[in-house]
Amino acid sequence: MALTASETDDKPMNPTPARPVPIPTAETAHYWGAALEGTLKIQYCPACARHQFYPRRFCTDCLSEEIVWVPASGSGRIYTYTVCHVAGHPAFEAHVPYAIGLIELDEGVRMLAGIVASDLGHLAVGARVEVCFERVSSEIALPMFRLTGGDRVAADRTDRPDHT
Repeated sequence: MALTASETDDKPMNPTPARPVPIPTAETAHYWGAALEGTLKIQYCPACARHQFYPRRFCTDCLSEEIVWVPASGSGRIYTYTVCHVAGHPAFEAHVPYAIGLIELDEGVRMLAGIVASDLGHLAVGARVEVCFERVSSEIALPMFRLTGGDRVAADRTDRPDHT
């Protein structure tokens, strides 16, 4: 059965798909809960005095199960990055170009995250960054990173609670 003109006018032809969001697991729930409160937390192993990220049930160095969550400094350096000129998902098309980087925190762990910058030309391997958070749903805030110092204008994008 064909749709009438009035039936097609009420429906968008190409709606933007919802942004994919992480699904917390038993291992990551504490991490996502802290991020929602604006705190970056990583795991620490008291047995071998080592930080680790990505969250796991045990220490990947000494295999101890006595892992604890500790606040991270939120500061680090860009280890490597890429500027995406083609959206990796249709929900990101409005954000092209955008940067994704491997950030080495001062604690020594590396994490993959978005990098917000008003001028992507200011990004450089070794540049200092600090964590900021982008709330993408009522249950998830994504840790993102912004350059410290001169390129702070981009922080406005992540500090708005309605940004999706």
